[in-house]
Amino acid sequence: MKRITVKGVLREVSSFLLFFLTVGFVVSCCMMLFLNVLAFEMGLVYTSENITDAAKITFLNVLIITVLFKTADFIRRKIMVDRPVKIITDTAEKIMNGDFCARVEPMGGAGMEGFNQIGEAINSIAEELSGVETLRTDFVANVSHEMKTPLAVMQNYGTLLQAPDLTEDKRIEYAKAITDSSRRLADMMTNILKLNRLENQQIYPNPKTFDLGEQLCECLLVYESVWERKNIEIETDIAEGVCVSADAELLSLVWNNLFSNAFKFTEDGGKVTLSLSESGEYASVKISDTGCGISAEVGAHIFEKFYQGDTSHATQGNGLGLALVKRVIDIMQGEIRVESAVGKGTSFTVIIRRSSNGVEEAR
Repeated sequence: MKRITVKGVLREVSSFLLFFLTVGFVVSCCMMLFLNVLAFEMGLVYTSENITDAAKITFLNVLIITVLFKTADFIRRKIMVDRPVKIITDTAEKIMNGDFCARVEPMGGAGMEGFNQIGEAINSIAEELSGVETLRTDFVANVSHEMKTPLAVMQNYGTLLQAPDLTEDKRIEYAKAITDSSRRLADMMTNILKLNRLENQQIYPNPKTFDLGEQLCECLLVYESVWERKNIEIETDIAEGVCVSADAELLSLVWNNLFSNAFKFTEDGGKVTLSLSESGEYASVKISDTGCGISAEVGAHIFEKFYQGDTSHATQGNGLGLALVKRVIDIMQGEIRVESAVGKGTSFTVIIRRSSNGVEEAR
């Protein structure tokens, strides 16, 4: 309930007096004009007694009219202004206090259109804030979960390294496990920072014209030791002279993540295929493997942050690589497609513009 204050009472009194004086002035002017015309036309002469009686009646009429109109205005403001304003402010306070499920219900009646528009705007804000809060909560929970695994590994192997009778082979094995876990943790932090900068548009494409085939070969050669160790067959079909005007550094993030996944999930003796073709203004890059493949259910979520189809975490990763890939492709106004079958392998196809127009528009 709204609290009555001295300032509020004074404001109402001053409003009443102002309205009373205005009505009194208007009514008095009208009465004087009417009486003067009447006296002139009919030759009447007013006495002081007549004028005194008329003044008293006029004052009483003005007072009654003022009270009636102010009462009607008070009721109107309570129904048409104060009530919808209270509904909106109560909802806004709930949202400010963290209740993002609060909504302003539509208000019926004539004259409520403006308030309903304000309510719809507040509901839209609450819906956006609710989505952001959900993402923030999920992000914090996922980061905490992903950090626990490498930290637990480092702690456990660090404890084992303190054993006095540890053999040299075990010492090297435990030290390597700690190094791998710390590297995984560092990679996750790096990817989080990159993804954050991309999502907040703090990284802008710096387009340059370069040979896409050469870049793909350079990125593929980075994994030469991996495919040799796992005896993976490499097959390439790269069209010559396919140049693109794009940000080479951002695109290298895409190829490195896709190659990393291809070699990670391909068993020993498997096959990884790379192809590059062009069609009009577009260049198409396809990276395929003969790995374990992914189901349709997993495929629907692979571009989400921290999502991993392998819930056992048997394979290294933090679920950020493909989220980075998708964000980079979106910035460059490109397209990425996934084709996969469980037990047969996965193919990623990236389509980007060869001309500079698409990159310039993304800026």
